[in-house]
Amino acid sequence: MGCAPSIHVSQSGVIYCRDSDESNSPRQTTGVSQGPAGPLHGLFVQTDAADAIPQSRASGSPGAARARRARGELGSGSSAGSAGPAATTCRGRRRHCCSSAEAETQTSYTSVKVLLIFAKEDSQSDGFWWACDRAGYSCNIARTPESALECFLDKHHEIIVIDHRQTQNFDAEAVCRSIRATNPSEHAVILAVVSQASGNYEEASVLPLLHAGFNRRFMENSSIIACYNELIQIEHGEVLSQFKLRACNSVFTALDHCHEAIEITSDDHVIQYVNPAFERMMGYHKGELLGKELAELPKSDKNRADLLDTINTCIKKGKEWQGVYYARRKSGDSIQQHVKITPVIGQGGKIRHFVSLKKLCCSTDKNKQILKIHRDSGDNSQTESHSFRYKNRRKESIDVKSISSRGSDAPSLQNRRYPSMARIHSMTIEAPITKVINIINAAQENSPVTVAEALDRVLEILRTTELYSPQLGTKDEDPHTSDLVGGLMTDGLRRLSGNEYVFTKNVHQSHSHLAMPGTITDVPPSVAQLLDNEESWEFNIFELEAVTHKRPLVYLGLKVFSRFGVCEFLHCSETTLRAWLQVIEANYHSSNAYHNSTHAADVLHATAFFLGKERVKGSLDQLDEVAALIAATVHDVDHPGRTNSFLCNAGSELAVLYNDTAVLESHHTALAFQLTVKDSKCNIFKNIDRNHYRTLRQAIIDMVLATEMTKHFEHVNKFVNSINKPMAAEIDGSDCECSPPGKNFPENQTLIKRMMIKCADVANPCRPLDLCIEWAGRISEEYFAQTDEEKRQGLPVVMPVFDRNTCSIPKSQISFIDYFITDMFDAWDAFAHLPTLMQHLADNYKHWKTLDDLKCKSLRLPSDS
Repeated sequence: MGCAPSIHVSQSGVIYCRDSDESNSPRQTTGVSQGPAGPLHGLFVQTDAADAIPQSRASGSPGAARARRARGELGSGSSAGSAGPAATTCRGRRRHCCSSAEAETQTSYTSVKVLLIFAKEDSQSDGFWWACDRAGYSCNIARTPESALECFLDKHHEIIVIDHRQTQNFDAEAVCRSIRATNPSEHAVILAVVSQASGNYEEASVLPLLHAGFNRRFMENSSIIACYNELIQIEHGEVLSQFKLRACNSVFTALDHCHEAIEITSDDHVIQYVNPAFERMMGYHKGELLGKELAELPKSDKNRADLLDTINTCIKKGKEWQGVYYARRKSGDSIQQHVKITPVIGQGGKIRHFVSLKKLCCSTDKNKQILKIHRDSGDNSQTESHSFRYKNRRKESIDVKSISSRGSDAPSLQNRRYPSMARIHSMTIEAPITKVINIINAAQENSPVTVAEALDRVLEILRTTELYSPQLGTKDEDPHTSDLVGGLMTDGLRRLSGNEYVFTKNVHQSHSHLAMPGTITDVPPSVAQLLDNEESWEFNIFELEAVTHKRPLVYLGLKVFSRFGVCEFLHCSETTLRAWLQVIEANYHSSNAYHNSTHAADVLHATAFFLGKERVKGSLDQLDEVAALIAATVHDVDHPGRTNSFLCNAGSELAVLYNDTAVLESHHTALAFQLTVKDSKCNIFKNIDRNHYRTLRQAIIDMVLATEMTKHFEHVNKFVNSINKPMAAEIDGSDCECSPPGKNFPENQTLIKRMMIKCADVANPCRPLDLCIEWAGRISEEYFAQTDEEKRQGLPVVMPVFDRNTCSIPKSQISFIDYFITDMFDAWDAFAHLPTLMQHLADNYKHWKTLDDLKCKSLRLPSDS
């Protein structure tokens, strides 16, 4: 380690700064300056003699430095009349003086400050200087009593070393008394440096030093190690004790205002402190308790006979004990308390004190009454946050439940469970729902009984896991709605059979020989004519399905992706895009009645339509648009025509792979990326940089997973609360058109994209009536086929109402619209403004109601056939 710089003051009052990194030529500057500690006065000389500084702290020789200075290293030209800077910087450290007779060395890795008061520089002052530097202390040197007092009052040093060897320079005891007369000296340790006693003299008494205000005596020894050891012992002894004592007043103030009862006893259980909360809880005054042994206080007879022995055995080993204890108040009443007793270990590892923290259990009326008194007496003037009050209340309520369930006669279980509960409730992790519960709990404390009971019911609801899913009644519920909810909003975890449902991936489907387009403009005229109308909501996807021989996704995809500039964004060619669309469409099952590439093309069309709406367009950027179009294209790839519930009940490979959670949606996204990246010819992502790819991939995955119905109401509610309501409030507050709510807010953009693909995925009831009827027939057929297979394989029938012999399709559509569609599209319409869709939805709903009133099971009125 290199040598640190130092500042010295000669007998003539000149302060020297030494630095081993400079040359040997001395420099001298004088002057007056304003430093951070106040006015600086005096004559300053900086010498840069490298040989005047020891090369390491261990081998440094201050005596050699003095000898060299005695040989004339002060340099010529020293005069009190020259002017210069009052502070110098050596090796990047700032040195400054509080007065003309004070100098400082300073480091940054400790807070201990030392003041050396020596009239003359000698080996002893150098020894302490270098010892401070070695220990990392901030050190000041003062030469006169006046500068010493001024410096101490400015910096409040923890350690003061006064030269007591030569009385002709100044009276060391008088200096000590002047410092002791100041308030900051209460926490300072003052060390007297005395001369070695000669053999002719008897050892001097330390009493005069103690009476003058000194704490310690140091026999003259210029060894740096001796000085270092003395300072280190002082730091780890008196200084650290003083640091603790400085905080005592604040600590006891905090204890006095604490709402939990605290009792501190000695190691032999003599009460040494109780706080006001303890007095209120137990009914005693502090004067009645201090100095008494705990054994002298009356005990409750409700505790187990061996409980005290159990507690004492635990705490005498230095272990913390927590549990339930019955205490007797001064009035004679027994109260139940949560008690935590913590042993305090002192020096040498011996137990010095026991700290007991006590809280009331509120399981009895008597405890509740005492708790009310405990809160009302003297606490009303104290302001407290809702969260603080709630944390105490929450711990009490939870602990009561855990304790009442196990009883007071199970100490082993009690000791195991309570610490874990305490740790859980001391955690600072708070979700928004937790904050809501905190606020409600805080509001309960001062509420009337009827309001408190109502809030309890609210809390019961909020603490459930299904916060967004409506709860169907048990009486007279519509079987169609019940089956839809059961089939679409569960993962089928009713029971699993040993049957295995395995479906094949339709990778090598054979299509008719319609020529595939070479470019976007190279399409058959019949297809091109239909695609001219693809931007309209009235676009007939079934006509495109027929003219493309069940390959509508490739043609519609080429047209839509071209319109939104997807190839330009991804830096891929139309050839690559066409190959990708072909691969994706080939992995849709054309044998499915509903979940086939026509459905994918329909969702892609609806997504593109929504992206064209002004508010949607203003809320999303191009990456969001590209992600939405790709997600719509792949969102049901390789769908087996069976629900998640069916796959879980059948124990399919996919259900096992994805742990019965979002099975199909996870499979769709995983397979889509596998198919994309496995062949460079169809890899539309091969030319974008890694960061764009990661962002795009995450957005696609998030949107596809949003189509899973188990979180349907969660997505809708979040959209309403985060998008619709703030937007409505902004519109109500101003006459101008509100700004897009998603721009520059990634969380809002995510909610918008989720809502968009969800609406696109189930937009069938909002299509023109002919299209709506066709889609209703197709989805019903797929559900019929699933029910048939469940019966055939002996699996649980997920949706019994979809039996092809008894099902009413109009009634099932009404249930689906009522339960899933209406609220979602109302919210989406409020954001995107979709009057055409909402009109179709109203007309279609009326159509299904008419059929239902006529008790028809067919899809059309008799007059339509």
